[in-house]
Amino acid sequence: MHWTKSVVTTVVLCAIGVSAGAPAVFGCPIHDEVMGGKPQTSASPSPSQAAQSQPTGPEWWRHAVIYEIYPRSFQDSDGDGVGDIKGITARLDYLHDLGIDAIWITPMYPSPGIDYGYDISDYTAIDPEYGTMADFDNLVVEAKKRNIRVIMDYVINHTSDQHKWFLESRSSRDNPKRDWYIWRDGKGETATDKGRPPNNWQSWFGHSAWQWDEKTRQYYYHYFYVQQPDLNWRNPEVHAAMDGVLDFWMKRGVAGFRIDAVSRLYEDPNLRDDPYLPGRNAYGDRNIQHKYTDDLPEVHDVLKEVRRVVDKYPGDPVLVTEADEPNVQALSKMYGNGDEVQLPMDFQIADVNELSAPRFRELFNEIESNSAHGQPEYFFSNHDQPRQWDRYGDGVHNDQIAKLMAVLELTTRGTPQMYYGEELGMRTTDPVRVEDVHDPIGKLGWPKEKGRDGERTPMQWDSSAEAGFSTATKPWLPIPSSSAKYSVEAESKDPNSILNTYKRLLALRKSELALRDGVQLSVGNDPDVFAYLRKTGDETVFVLLNMSSRERTLSFKPDELQGGGISRLTPLYSSTPTATSISPAHIVLPPFAALVAKVQ
Repeated sequence: MHWTKSVVTTVVLCAIGVSAGAPAVFGCPIHDEVMGGKPQTSASPSPSQAAQSQPTGPEWWRHAVIYEIYPRSFQDSDGDGVGDIKGITARLDYLHDLGIDAIWITPMYPSPGIDYGYDISDYTAIDPEYGTMADFDNLVVEAKKRNIRVIMDYVINHTSDQHKWFLESRSSRDNPKRDWYIWRDGKGETATDKGRPPNNWQSWFGHSAWQWDEKTRQYYYHYFYVQQPDLNWRNPEVHAAMDGVLDFWMKRGVAGFRIDAVSRLYEDPNLRDDPYLPGRNAYGDRNIQHKYTDDLPEVHDVLKEVRRVVDKYPGDPVLVTEADEPNVQALSKMYGNGDEVQLPMDFQIADVNELSAPRFRELFNEIESNSAHGQPEYFFSNHDQPRQWDRYGDGVHNDQIAKLMAVLELTTRGTPQMYYGEELGMRTTDPVRVEDVHDPIGKLGWPKEKGRDGERTPMQWDSSAEAGFSTATKPWLPIPSSSAKYSVEAESKDPNSILNTYKRLLALRKSELALRDGVQLSVGNDPDVFAYLRKTGDETVFVLLNMSSRERTLSFKPDELQGGGISRLTPLYSSTPTATSISPAHIVLPPFAALVAKVQ
């Protein structure tokens, strides 16, 4: 919830300039009172069968590539214009051939759809719009056959205002679930006047974070939309209920969870006002520092608790956190002492938002020396961000830059997280009229804030009018005009396409030991070129990324490449034509060129 702004043809990749010697490219019953609804049953594989079918292996997530799927937009199987679970299952072969190891699926739980799934009305069911629990169980089994794990979205901070828990909490001040949410009196409230909100805290999506409830005459707190009341994590009953959610899905065979909005779980119990900052936001509010609602220390106790719950299950389940921390030091705290999260998402690197070799060098060096020695988790696009093709492109060389960013994402030491369509160069396609906006923040903040529809458009499978996404003439979001050129069908036929660049790099991650297990060491301080080594034992791979629009010529001495006697570099991947062997003393990089080479 962080906000910043068919049959696939198999091809033989013949990336320009790669030497001939380079690798070839190729039901768990839960008490109704706790879970807020009856568990679903189905004729699909039982939860225990699904759990047993999960792949096993030591810390698989260290070498995995995670692929985020926004289910509304990936594949529609029934022609209603909305993607669904059967659609995801139908595209598993594509994901396997691409080289994906795990899929993170954004929420598919029943929801009123105010925030398109992040307002959950039942944590232990499937929204009929996406299918049935039987469809989900089948997805887990079919994914396992292709050695792909399924990661669920764990929306831990808030529920929908239509969740059974909140309906009970809202029913009266003495309801047993009243304290499951955060209710407070207003300032200056009287019998006839609601007064003012309890303090100046603001919603991430604009205006006060407090909503007046006339029936019980108190305000409730919502960090996000009014329809997303925050759970009260200071209540032990909330802990028990949310731990039960984890158990439910682990028993259905999931491989772990991406934890949503984790830094917002706790608020200052004294309700101190947040400090104001200069200026105003897109909604017209005074800018504010979320000092008393973000990153309170109790968050780490919850992360330890979540880790204990999932660690009861086999298969090395993984936790990924949406932790948009202000710096690497704060991010490192998410690892705990190896007892919290394995993969906190690194928003610092994701949001550089410019091609800056010095900035990337600085940030990667910081994360490599993080105090927890934790595994990094890198990404450049997700469902809350304009797509990287636009954010990092210069308007002229966007495809070249997209390939460069693919190299950066897939050759650094960390677990990469891709966003559906990233491998095609899908671009942000914002609505042109406020009448066409789906995302509520786009309606609220228009035209300064156009919302997140632009990065959520349907996956582009082919050049048909509906891009192979649906048979509906009007999918839930319009098909971008770019789909004629940037589609799986079109790019599969072009060995130098963005798609085939991703395939090549994903294959290299598996075939090259240094890219799989090696340490990462920055090389040089060139203002335009970010260069680094991946090194393990006798295996070394050298990566060079020219982040400028000018040709660069570089020279490296053997001792700079961490190995005496080095005389040649053998390209494994080059975004531009190059010799089959290169001297480290004379490397020419065209504008926005990327080179991955074995040190020999």
